[in-house]
Amino acid sequence: MKLPVIRQIARNCTADQIEATIAVLESISEAPSVKEEEMNVIGELISNCCGALEVQAKIAGGEEERTALNGFMQQVLGAIDR
Repeated sequence: MKLPVIRQIARNCTADQIEATIAVLESISEAPSVKEEEMNVIGELISNCCGALEVQAKIAGGEEERTALNGFMQQVLGAIDR
């Protein structure tokens, strides 16, 4: 996950656009001809889109953008440390 990418997506796309993108990427990932390297890129894109949705939800809940982004990344890092 890349915070600048998540920020860009959260700022410039609606939740509906992000959800549609995730659906398309998931569909592509199911194609038998997708190579492992391509699958890794698709997974990274899906992760960034999901992160953007979470950040948007935090902002909609009243958090400032910076706080929402930092809180999300702390949540991710905490999950990795477990």
